[in-house]
Amino acid sequence: MGIINKLKKEWFLVGMVVAIALATVSEQVGRSGGLIHLDKLTGIGVAIVFFLHGLGLSPQKIKAGVSNWKLHVYIQLATYLFYPLLWLILGNGMLAFMPTALAFGFCYLFVLPSTISSSVAMTSVGKGNVPGAIFNASLSSILGVFLTPLLIQFFMGMTGVQLDLMSSVISIAKLLLIPMIAGQLARPVLLNFIERHKSVVNKVDKYVILLIVYNAFCDSVANGIWHNFSVGMLATAIGICCLVLLAMVHAIQWGAQRCQFSRPDEVAAVFCGTKKTLAAGVPMATAIFGTDPNLGMILLPIMLYHPIQIFYCAILANRYAKREQPASEAAANS
Repeated sequence: MGIINKLKKEWFLVGMVVAIALATVSEQVGRSGGLIHLDKLTGIGVAIVFFLHGLGLSPQKIKAGVSNWKLHVYIQLATYLFYPLLWLILGNGMLAFMPTALAFGFCYLFVLPSTISSSVAMTSVGKGNVPGAIFNASLSSILGVFLTPLLIQFFMGMTGVQLDLMSSVISIAKLLLIPMIAGQLARPVLLNFIERHKSVVNKVDKYVILLIVYNAFCDSVANGIWHNFSVGMLATAIGICCLVLLAMVHAIQWGAQRCQFSRPDEVAAVFCGTKKTLAAGVPMATAIFGTDPNLGMILLPIMLYHPIQIFYCAILANRYAKREQPASEAAANS
């Protein structure tokens, strides 16, 4: 029963494994243009997800976090400068020893925006600056519409691969930004309804991601790109994800302390600056790379990184919370 309860709790991670396994035996069902035209269905699903994200963003809480410019600059630099620098350092080595599509998957991981929901949740658990986290996670998602395809074009262009930058930006804006703005506009009308059905709404993005993952891996299997992919290479990819996360978490912690951030600001910087979004990353990849048969392998690093970052950051959030308890107890007794 303990195992069953654990699987129920981690249903999303289990679902990703199941989606990949199903793709290996039913690629003609889930591939783009296939039996059920899943690519069109997921496009509608992504629009719904970011409409709901727009509904959920509180303008009051975002305004409350606007004034702390030093924290904002630091977090956005971590997301769009420090992480991309990893590709300049590691990119040639990755291209030399792993499949090109997998190496570009790490490039894509490094230039993705931060998460929204889990960054804010972890900041809250760690007793951090929640308004600052809400502002920066939201800002990161908006900037990502423009900066992620721009950085991908720059880095992949260095290796001779050309992408249609303007088309990518327009596609991502249609896919993510317009539904999010529509959600904000509809917030006064629909917020109470969404609050009453929060348990269902909070799972919609995960269902859509599972469909996109299934679609991407069906395309990959149908085009035979996994034939040269070994278990050893998968283990190497997991190891790189772990090392990158650990290095960035502790580098951002160190930098926040050198900048003399308060503890709440340090917590927000760590959780907003180190997270990479799976919810936006998967649909953005479909907009940037289109029907590329290598999409499944390009998505693999962010799919591996996502559960690793959730697991480690949850541990870290609890550590931050425990550090705050003695201080709050001392203040209460004084």
